[in-house]
Parts: sequence; C-alpha cells; structure tokens
Amino acid sequence: MTEKDDERLVAPAGKSEESSIESALRPKDLSEFIGQERVRQQIDVLLSAARHRKSSADHILLSGPPGLGKTTLALILASEMDTPIRITSGPAITHAGDLAAILSSLMEGEILFLDEIHRLPRPAEELLYLAMEDFRVDVVVGKGPGATAIPLQLPHFTLVGATTRAGLLPSPLRDRFGFTAHLDFYNEDEIARVLERSARLLNLSIDIAAIAEIAGRSRGTPRIANRLLRRVRDYAQVREAEGLSHEDAKAALEMYEVDEMGLDRLDRAVLLALVERFNGGPVGLSTLAIAVGEETETVESVAEPFLVRNGFMARTPRGRIATPQGWRHVGHEPPASTLSGATLFDTPASDA
Repeated sequence: MTEKDDERLVAPAGKSEESSIESALRPKDLSEFIGQERVRQQIDVLLSAARHRKSSADHILLSGPPGLGKTTLALILASEMDTPIRITSGPAITHAGDLAAILSSLMEGEILFLDEIHRLPRPAEELLYLAMEDFRVDVVVGKGPGATAIPLQLPHFTLVGATTRAGLLPSPLRDRFGFTAHLDFYNEDEIARVLERSARLLNLSIDIAAIAEIAGRSRGTPRIANRLLRRVRDYAQVREAEGLSHEDAKAALEMYEVDEMGLDRLDRAVLLALVERFNGGPVGLSTLAIAVGEETETVESVAEPFLVRNGFMARTPRGRIATPQGWRHVGHEPPASTLSGATLFDTPASDA
C-alpha cells in the first residue's frame, strides 16, 4: 500500500476501527468509483460543466436499492466540486423549521445530502420546493391571523437527494431535480473489482477463487461484498492463515449462514416458512412476517426484494408464493400446482 492508503486506514479519534475501515474503503473521486458506468459518465459531464461555469451543480436525485453507492457518490460530488457537504436524512427532519434552519446555515456552493428523501414530512417537502427553485424560504413568524411570512434569501446550493423508493416521491419534488440517476445492482465482475480494491486497501492477500466466492454471494451489492470480505478476513485471522484462500472464504461464509446464492438466515427462514408451513403459499405478508418472527417492514424491504428478483418467491394477487426454484433451493420438490403456475391467477386475498 501507499502512504496515502495507510493514512486513510488510521482510525480518527472517537471512531471505531470498523467504522474507520468502512469509511476508508469508500472511493474518494469518480476515477476510483467502480461500476455504474453510465451514471458515472453523466455525473462527470454535469460536474465538469458546473466547474466550467464556476457555479453550483444542478440538484441531483440518486435512486436505487440500499448499498449501491448513493452516499458515496454524494461525498464524491463534494470532493470533485471542492465544496463542503452537509448530511442529513428525511426521518431526522420532523418539521419544516428543522429544514429551514439547515438551509439558512448553508454556505455558497455547499452540497446538502438528504438521504431517504421520500420520508421527508409534507410541510418540509413543500418548503423545499421554493428553496430548490428560487433559493428562498419563507419563515413564518407568529401564529394565527397575525402570522407573517418573512422571505429569507438562500445561497446557491446543490441538493443531492437519495431514495430507495423513487415512486414515493411526489412529481413536484421529483421534477425540481436537474438530474436523476438510478443505480442498478452490480454484476459479479464488478463486485470482484470492488473486492480486489478493498483487499488492496486492507493489505490482504486473497486468492482469485476466494474473491469469486465472495462476489457470488454478495447479492450484487458493494456494501454487502465489503462486509463479507471483512468477516472472511476475521475468520482467516483467527485461524492464523497467511492469506485468504478459497477454502477459508467458503468455510467463513457458511459459518455466517450466507449460502452459495447469497441468501442469509432471514431469506432462508422466509422461504422455509413459505414451503414448510404454508405449502408454498399464497400467504399474506403480515402472516409470513409473524411466522418468521420479524416485522412486516423487515420482510418486505430486506428479504423480499432479493428473493423476488432472483426468482425464489413471487408476489401474486392473493399473497406471496414460493416458486419452483424456491422450493428446490430449500431442498423440497415443488408440487404439480406450482409447476403449472395455477396459483398465479387466483382471486385476491385481503392479507396480500
């Protein structure tokens, strides 16, 4: 590693080593960012044009599943534009006054990164419309008939919004972003490149086969890939291995209950419940969540997207069903009704 890489892995005061390493693994500029080639090129053009005009970049909306690099891209934007960045999230803003206080304290050209922007309260959302378009907020003084709105001019800033559910954003808010980018899941080659870079920064000696094994179980998500790499590193370190071999990677991932397709404990619990308790479904989401001992939102937002995307489970008018591939993955032969697809056309149920 270079001296610069060494410096990036030193834990700042007050931060855990794990948190410091996770921060160090984030790319610092667009040239280091792996994957999302089209989005990266589009952002590069947008930032180059803004620097040429010596002005702030347009507001940017980043959408896509968790762990694909939305926060990393926001930090890269600030680095590329050589400007400060303020980070907050939709749930952290409870009313419009919170957002007004943040906006009024921004510096000229500063970037405001608003994560989970779809969870912004409606009053704050409406205040944001004017701020994004006219760089102004109206501060209301007093209550009732005597209330007065005082216009407050804001410095030009760039809002970078991030969301995992772009469909929940109202059109007036979505239309005010000058550029919208959707981040897709990575393929295994791109994940392997992410792992090679991370292993280099962590000064790990790792086999190509071990990288391929981790990449194949990372669900196309860099955040998961880096997390699994650190767990495999821990396993090899405890065993006092000189490097990370394919056998080490496979044994460690099996110990952490991540199977060859990337399913973890929760994913397998959902599939097993569908197959063994409900004969493959259909079953309503809330019933399924109770069966695996998890919150409905956890099953819907964490396990279900991956299972549906990879063809292990399907959503039907009556509820969730296990596909033939899902049956076989948990060691059961699917019944003839599942193979014929008959359950896909049943009438709706109230607990779907």
